[in-house]
Amino acid sequence: MTLAEWLATRFPAPPPALRDRLGDLLATRGEEDASAAPDACLDAAEELLASLLRDGCTSRASALDLLAVDALVTYAFEAAAAEPGSLDDRAGRAMARVSAAATVPAA
Repeated sequence: MTLAEWLATRFPAPPPALRDRLGDLLATRGEEDASAAPDACLDAAEELLASLLRDGCTSRASALDLLAVDALVTYAFEAAAAEPGSLDDRAGRAMARVSAAATVPAA
């Protein structure tokens, strides 16, 4: 199963606008094996969050992208749950990466 196929199987399905945005954000990795989901989703969330913060896009107009960041992190851990022994380490690394994105200077 590919990452794109895995994303399409999430239940409950995200609203169409969010589903499409997630597809766009993961498009370059969509053909990877679904086992890449934890890293692919976290990478995309980190990149989008850093971009939003760098550009000062934290208003209501950025709501879809902020929801996408949240969904990507959620999906990263949903996928990572397949390897429960790695969750503590993965959570620590994810927190460090997300908090580092918050230190990006605004434009």
